Amino acid sequence: MKKVLQDLSYEELCALVLSAGEKPFRAKQLAEGIAQGKKLSEIPVSASLRARLLGEFEDEPVKIRETFVSRDGTKKFLFELADGNLVEGVFMQYSYGNTQCVSTQVGCRMGCKFCASTLGGRLRDLTAGEILGQILAVNRLEGGKKGERAVTNIVLMGSGEPFDNYGNVVKFLRNLTAKEGLNMSARNISLSTCGLVPEMRKFAEEGIPLNLTVSLHATTDAERARTMPIANRYQIADILAACAYYFERTGRRYIFEYSLIEGENADEEHALALAKLLKGRPCHVNLIRLNAVKERDLKGTDERTAQAFLKTLLSCGISATLRRSMGSDIGGACGQLRASYIAEKE
Repeated sequence: MKKVLQDLSYEELCALVLSAGEKPFRAKQLAEGIAQGKKLSEIPVSASLRARLLGEFEDEPVKIRETFVSRDGTKKFLFELADGNLVEGVFMQYSYGNTQCVSTQVGCRMGCKFCASTLGGRLRDLTAGEILGQILAVNRLEGGKKGERAVTNIVLMGSGEPFDNYGNVVKFLRNLTAKEGLNMSARNISLSTCGLVPEMRKFAEEGIPLNLTVSLHATTDAERARTMPIANRYQIADILAACAYYFERTGRRYIFEYSLIEGENADEEHALALAKLLKGRPCHVNLIRLNAVKERDLKGTDERTAQAFLKTLLSCGISATLRRSMGSDIGGACGQLRASYIAEKE
C-alpha cells in the first residue's frame, strides 16, 4: 500500500514540492485539489510532479463503494480503502447544516455491548488522510466547493474509538481546521470517546476546542461495566475529573451520551441518579433510545419512557435533549456502523 497524500499538512506539502525541485505554488495547487476531493491524478500540476507523486502516493485512498438512502433522507456510505478494508459513514441533513459521521478505525477494540463497530475487533487504525478522505469524498459528491462546503459539521462517532488512534486523529483535526484545507471551525466538530482518561487530559492541551462527548450510559461503575469494559479501567469519577480539566483548559462545556436501554438504565431512579451526578457541572446530556444491533440482545426503550427520563432531568435543572434517531432503517443510526459490509453476509 502506498502512502496517503491527504495525511500531509500544508507545511509538509510545501516541503514535498520543494524536495521535488518544483516551485512553491505547486503546494497550493495540491492543497486546493485535496480540499476539492480530487484524485491525485486529477489535480492540475506538472506532469513530472504528478508522475512522481503517483509513484509514491495512492491516487484515491478513500472511495465511495456504495450509498444507501434512508426513508428520512439520511445517507450511509460504504467507503473502500486502498488495502480493500471497508468502513462506514453517515451524512445527515439538519436545518442548521449537514453533519457527517466519520470512522477513525477499521473496527474497534473497546467491546461496548451495544455497538456493532466492535463485533469483529479492531483490524487497524485509519491514517489522518483516510479519516479526512471520507469527508472529502462526501463533500465532493454533495456538491461542496471552495468557500461553500456541503459538509458543515463533523462528528467522530463512526467505527472506532478516536482516542485509541490518538496521533492520527489529532493530525486529522489539525488538517481539517487548517485555513489551507477545508478550514472547518473546531466548534463544528464533535469527538466521542468511551472515556480514555489519559488521552482526554492530553487532548485538553492540544488547543483544539471541539465538542468533547463522552459515552456514559450509566450512573455507577458497576452498572457501566456491564455494557462497557472500559469501566474496569477508568471510573466515572476519573472521567468527570478529566471533563472538568477539559472545560478548564478550553472553556467548552462537555457532553454526555446516555443510551436508554430497556430494563437497564432508563427508569426514574436512574434519571434522578444521573441528575445528582451531573448537577452543577457545565455539561449537556444527549439521550439516545438504543438502536437495534441484530447480534445483541439489548433493546431500546419506548418513546414514552424516553420522554419521561428527559422530563426528570430537565426538572432537576440538567441541560438535556432526546436525540432523534436517523438512518436506522439502513443501519446508519448511532451504534449501528460496522467495519464490514453486512449486506454481503445476509
